[in-house]
Amino acid sequence: MTRKSGVLMHISSLFGEYGIGSFGDEAKQFIDFLKACGFSYWQVLPFCPVDECNSPYKSPSTFGGNPYFINLFKLYEKGLLTKEELDSQRQQNPYSCEYVRLFHTRNSVLLNASKRAENRDEIEAFISSDKYLDNFCRFMALKEANAYAPWNEWKTNKISDDILFMWKFIQFEFFSQWSEIKKYANDNGIKIIGDVPIYVDYDSCDVWSDKKLFLLDENDRPTGVAGVPPDYFSSEGQLWGNPIYNWDEMEKDGYNWWRDRISHMTKLFDGIRIDHFRGIEAYWEIPGNAKSAKEGSWKKGPGINLVNAIKEAAGDAFIIAEDLGDITKEVLELLEESGFPGMRVFQFAFMGDSSTPHRPHNYINNCVAYTGTHDNNTLLGYLWELSDNDRREMLEYCGHKGGDWTDGCADIIRTMFASHAGLVIMPVQDLLGYGSDTRLNIPGKAEGNWQYRITKEQLDGIDKNRFKKLNELYSRI
Repeated sequence: MTRKSGVLMHISSLFGEYGIGSFGDEAKQFIDFLKACGFSYWQVLPFCPVDECNSPYKSPSTFGGNPYFINLFKLYEKGLLTKEELDSQRQQNPYSCEYVRLFHTRNSVLLNASKRAENRDEIEAFISSDKYLDNFCRFMALKEANAYAPWNEWKTNKISDDILFMWKFIQFEFFSQWSEIKKYANDNGIKIIGDVPIYVDYDSCDVWSDKKLFLLDENDRPTGVAGVPPDYFSSEGQLWGNPIYNWDEMEKDGYNWWRDRISHMTKLFDGIRIDHFRGIEAYWEIPGNAKSAKEGSWKKGPGINLVNAIKEAAGDAFIIAEDLGDITKEVLELLEESGFPGMRVFQFAFMGDSSTPHRPHNYINNCVAYTGTHDNNTLLGYLWELSDNDRREMLEYCGHKGGDWTDGCADIIRTMFASHAGLVIMPVQDLLGYGSDTRLNIPGKAEGNWQYRITKEQLDGIDKNRFKKLNELYSRI
């Protein structure tokens, strides 16, 4: 793997004026920042709509785009929104995603914009050419007609033509606007890494439109749901609640649904991260009526057959395997057979002895090393919570000269850059040196996640020359 570096930041965390990051000029300004620093990759989180906890990992669609990411100012420039409508969406807090306001007000503005669209034939043709987007638009129109109840509780199949077309308009604008941003990134030497959650939500278009691909009972309820056993993030384990795939059924057509999914993602991104890769080898299945993840058990996954289908569908796209969690010899063998780079996380480096693969001196070239992921604390927050002895050991390992330990983040970042890892990625919060109050997600916690946003002033305050010198010094440009 060619030595490179990148930054992890979701679109939602971008600065802007309308309650959440979007596909506006702010995305291009962030790309300019990456280029000036000598970074080569921008890693984002899933682009699909979020659930009631604002998580993109339990979405109503794996193929649909998040309507909140649409750049409203572009719609205003095209004459699809009035000045009053645009101003009604101006944010009240630039530091946090305003999900409650967005949920209650954004679609009504987008509905008005859709009614003014004069390219209806183009929009209809775009949606009809993709069965997954077509299904998703119909699914969301039906949800609205049924007061957003889960699909298994719907009472009516009658939908509003205006609402259906609004969703088609949203998807057309979403993919059109992102295409422009991605082209700008690629033209400036920046590649985009997307994220593929391994599971889908029960209340999703994916399950509703193709129930045979999931393990459901005669009442269409999941017989088993996904999660993980007790681990670093939770002593109780995590009960995610996603339905388990019917792998036997998927195998019959060569995993076509997965092939379509990966092909869709590689049109959006230059590379993708396969979330919870270990679930392809074996997954933790929890009974559908269980109250705790502890009640689950390991079941054999599809293994190399699915991996090969993913590789064929991905073509030349760069694939990262998220091989974190309870990793067995069988998972490591599958990862090696796949050829995918695995992940290394510095915050896991001192949880075991010096042989752990997460210590930088053990990094191989074919891996992607992170100071932390979207599920971790920030680097400064992590250091703050360590005991004095553990912090001293870690900082000594990274060549910290003593004095104020809060300066140790810079030594850790330098250690990561100097490592043998082919690709080093840092959350934007770690470039800023911010603490745990800017953490994006705490696994197993339902409220208060996914809200962090950066401001333009904060981004401009980052020393771009510092990171450019690191990239040059350690041959990552």
